[in-house]
Amino acid sequence: MIEFTLNEENVEILNTNKGLTSLLSREPYNLEKAVRYVKYEKRLKKLQVELIRMQSWAIKENERIIIIFEGRDAAGKGGAIRRATERMNPRHLRKVALPRPSEDEKTQWYFQRYVSQFPKAGEIIFFDRSWYNRAVVEPVNGFCTQEEYEIFMSQVNDFERMIVESGIRLVKIYMSISKKEQAKRFEDIKNNPLKQWKMTAVDRRAQELWDVYTHYKGKMFEKTKEGSVPWKIIRANKKTIARVNAITHILKSIPYDKNLEI
Repeated sequence: MIEFTLNEENVEILNTNKGLTSLLSREPYNLEKAVRYVKYEKRLKKLQVELIRMQSWAIKENERIIIIFEGRDAAGKGGAIRRATERMNPRHLRKVALPRPSEDEKTQWYFQRYVSQFPKAGEIIFFDRSWYNRAVVEPVNGFCTQEEYEIFMSQVNDFERMIVESGIRLVKIYMSISKKEQAKRFEDIKNNPLKQWKMTAVDRRAQELWDVYTHYKGKMFEKTKEGSVPWKIIRANKKTIARVNAITHILKSIPYDKNLEI
């Protein structure tokens, strides 16, 4: 473990408006956390500039990009998507978090409602959960039959191969947290009136079904090893580090023009 040193650089950071705000906004006061947060914000800002450059390139080149975020409940998917998109041009991106399928959608091909959300030229789509609901969340919670699950698993690699072959760029990120960290985040949500709306019936059973989720997650990773697009697993116990790592992976995955003027 690296010991925190209050050196000249760190003193300079704490002497800024951001440094003082970060230090005084949390009790008990913690110099190390305040410095670390200011450094995170600086790093995040640089990455957000690159995301704008990437988006400008995508618009100019009529690129179509899909970025999916998967992971356990409370893993930080929504927060990572917010940080990735908050400075981008909202006219050329969409954030998609589909509700449970309607009665009509239940009669359709499973992938159909996701395909209807796919990007047009120059557009980036961020999926906060995706078709992989059927790989983990649905079988764990009894929302699909065993036959439906097996059909999905037999089709998903071909489905993604067709996406890629059609010219769409696909990025897959899985946010991974520990059981202890998930429990801690659930407790925070339950005790915070501004966050309580986030807690769902599925969330309430997540700790109890932890090992079942682990089983299906493992099967998903094993099956999709055969596919066209690999998963990027982001260790997400530390939210700020996870956000930086997720955005960094997106930028590395898309061959945008890094010299493009914005």
